[in-house]
Amino acid sequence: MISRRRLIMGTGAAMLAMTAGKLFAREDIIPLWPDEPPGGGGGGPGGNLHVSASGAWSNIVSPAIQRFQPQEPNGSAVLIAAGGGYRWIGMGGEAWPVARWLNARGYTAYVLSYRLPHEKWHAGRLAPFQDAQRAIRLVRSMERKVHLLGFSAGGHLMGMSAARPGFVTYAPQDTLDQIAPVADSVALIYPVITLEAPYTHTRTHSEIVGKNASPADEAGWSVENYVTRSFPPTFLAQADDDRTSNPHNTQIMHDACRRMGVPVEQIKITRGGHGFGLGRAGTPAAIWDEAYAIWLAGRR
Repeated sequence: MISRRRLIMGTGAAMLAMTAGKLFAREDIIPLWPDEPPGGGGGGPGGNLHVSASGAWSNIVSPAIQRFQPQEPNGSAVLIAAGGGYRWIGMGGEAWPVARWLNARGYTAYVLSYRLPHEKWHAGRLAPFQDAQRAIRLVRSMERKVHLLGFSAGGHLMGMSAARPGFVTYAPQDTLDQIAPVADSVALIYPVITLEAPYTHTRTHSEIVGKNASPADEAGWSVENYVTRSFPPTFLAQADDDRTSNPHNTQIMHDACRRMGVPVEQIKITRGGHGFGLGRAGTPAAIWDEAYAIWLAGRR
């Protein structure tokens, strides 16, 4: 049973999504939790969702998934987590355009609005991972195949979630939590993979492990350290001139997959920096999406 408060928050998020993202078709907002999220208990932000001029979200009071449905579904779904260094979520620049792009290719897209660690949730850094696991379970309860797609910090979130489906981040809330949060594939675009030295300058590092983290804590929150033979097939793309997430992140992930025999495809982009989303037409950063479409079609 969804609480009235969460239903109201979900409806408000839908209106903001359609206005800020210029998405005029009605889309479904599905709350992740039946009432208070685990690790809430009075913690976390209050008031309205914050939406920047560029469509970035913060003050995530009610984590949810927004469903974008294609006219002709192909039977597969993609769960999208945009980036923002765990300080905000880049809906307008990353998640919504990619969701529409996937719709045009027959994929049902689900955009995740996950809680942000610094917004005073009692669960702290576990909060976004609780939301990601719950979202995977929820999408899997509705769809035949579930593919994950993460950008920047969202790549860290999706990578860790794919690598650790057995990681217990919260006590079961209902029967939905009996579903294993496993993915059929994972795509990581300019992701933050490792929090280990010398790659400790990212906002993801500061939000998840903090300024004075121990090497053990940094290793414990680095995706590459959890890649096993059961890790899903992986697609990677990053620009060589990325100054936010060092391009070695995708190489580290590529090498980890290869060591474990995980099918992996890596797209290297000469120029594009960080946060390019689909990439501007005619630029080197615009090549990854069609490569991903071909790769993903082979996993339907």
